[in-house]
Amino acid sequence: MSMKNTALPRIEVLRAQIRRGDTTHKALVSRALAGAELPAARHVFTRLHADAALAAARHADAALKAGVQLPPLAGLPLSIKDLYDVAGETTLAGSVACRDEPPAAADAPVVARLRQQGAALVGKTNMTEFAFSGVGINPHHGTPHNAADAQVARIPGGSSSGAAVSVALGLAVAGLGSDTGGSIRIPAALNGLVGFKNTQARVPRVGAFELSRTLDTVCAMARCVDDCLLVDAAIADAPLAVRRRPAAGLRLAVPQTLVLDGLDTTVAHAFDRALQRLSRAGVLVESIPLTELAEIGRLNAPGGFSSVEAFAVHRQRLATRRAEFDPRVAARIALGEPVSAADYIGLHDRRRDWIARVETRLQGFDALLCPTVPMVAPPIAALAASDDAFFRANGLLLRNTFAINYLDGCAFSLPCQAPDELPVGLMLSSVRGDDARLAAVALAVEAVLEGEGA
Repeated sequence: MSMKNTALPRIEVLRAQIRRGDTTHKALVSRALAGAELPAARHVFTRLHADAALAAARHADAALKAGVQLPPLAGLPLSIKDLYDVAGETTLAGSVACRDEPPAAADAPVVARLRQQGAALVGKTNMTEFAFSGVGINPHHGTPHNAADAQVARIPGGSSSGAAVSVALGLAVAGLGSDTGGSIRIPAALNGLVGFKNTQARVPRVGAFELSRTLDTVCAMARCVDDCLLVDAAIADAPLAVRRRPAAGLRLAVPQTLVLDGLDTTVAHAFDRALQRLSRAGVLVESIPLTELAEIGRLNAPGGFSSVEAFAVHRQRLATRRAEFDPRVAARIALGEPVSAADYIGLHDRRRDWIARVETRLQGFDALLCPTVPMVAPPIAALAASDDAFFRANGLLLRNTFAINYLDGCAFSLPCQAPDELPVGLMLSSVRGDDARLAAVALAVEAVLEGEGA
């Protein structure tokens, strides 16, 4: 059922190959641009930046030949989600309702920082319209097919759909995306990648098309934890001070409320295997109630942050161009229209109280542990054909990941499936500002899973 992983080697391995002369930056970028035109990559990119990417690659090759020590991302192909401003281009955010709007006057700060690192930005990737869904279906620009199954066209996950498939197909070493309710971790989990949702305040959101100013997070997915950390260091303009540690002695909490409900068979088996491997490696895995997770639906009503804040962003567009919206996206945005200022302030007050209570509950643990999403990627056709099936799947895909956005926390999704299974994600999460310590935990857990052939 599952395809052989076509992702590029880890950045460390690629850099070694380039230093040995086994390949060049230009060859890697040329291969990525050629791959972007193949049928498997249909709908992955909304725009290619071939000339600029090749220029960055040639510059890196010349600098390396001259003995210059290159930054880690220099000359390597990266993709950019189509909600980040690129100077001279209209930022479409997966829609057609914005196509007549003015072009961006400048690169978003995160795009500028990647350019300063010398990264070869191969193009903008497709996404759920306005980033408002965890499924990844886009009726305007087409839906990228999940790279893990050659026989069945499965959803890529969203909203960073093209970002994930670009990495899974080996067209980029990393995909810059965003995460408001799981939009990095969901597609990473469904495509067998690592996704890192940092604490929101770590990376500037200027120049990123807004969905929810309260929840939006600028982050990326890649082949492994180390590669995610390299991209995070570039876009945050400061590396995390990660102190590596062994897995033995880690104390991980598995919540028994909500996040384990309704797991499909593949996810349940993969999660159980992961727990067994971690326990054998000396990790202390403890079940905790964390009943606060069951409160989120009530506390986030009416409308929820995403609907209320997205309506503020799109009010004028909805009034004049609603027919051009994905109807499913327009319906979710419209839920924010009747919410009063008093109700909106109440959302913030309840969230602050909830965060404080959950942070207290998690003291003494190195991370929370649960499946990233409760299912493997379902077929596109079934969800495209039925609103009921679409919204049911969307709710399940977002259920576990959204809790960490609501917490203003940080999280990694790591692949934990067996070689003959569709991808399954294992999510490690912690509280806001704990990114460096969580990264050390993720590196240790990743080593255990890979060491035992997960």
